[in-house]
Amino acid sequence: MAQTTPATLALKKLGISFELHTYDYDPNAERVGLQAAEALGAPAQRVLKTLIAQVDGKPVCIVLASDREASMKKVAAAFGGKSAAMMPVPDAERLTGYKVGGVSPFGQKRKLPTIIDHAASGETLVYVNGGQRGLQIALTPADLLSAADARSASLSA
Repeated sequence: MAQTTPATLALKKLGISFELHTYDYDPNAERVGLQAAEALGAPAQRVLKTLIAQVDGKPVCIVLASDREASMKKVAAAFGGKSAAMMPVPDAERLTGYKVGGVSPFGQKRKLPTIIDHAASGETLVYVNGGQRGLQIALTPADLLSAADARSASLSA
């Protein structure tokens, strides 16, 4: 597996410290984030999923723990909008340059406004997708916020 992706290149360019972790990606897993957590032997609240949504029709990136569900009402409010919905997979892949199951908050083809669920800030270390299926990046929540040029808000249901 290649360990250089647009996500890892973006972090290196920013001088952000991170560790790479690989695992056997299961395309048939019911919940990909939970499967990643189990494969990594990490608590589910530390393995974050990156989702591409739309708020009032505009694309946004949300990051939250793999064991949580996003509240579309909270997502809309966090971005100052009225309504939110998940973006169709082909559109999300085209905008980010990543395949679903491998979407990273870093190095996206088109940089999207990003919010990280507030619960992640309570962890000492979090994992986010490294830009391909089966590749995770471990870093501190503060570095995640900085590198993703994101802010924190309550997003989970």
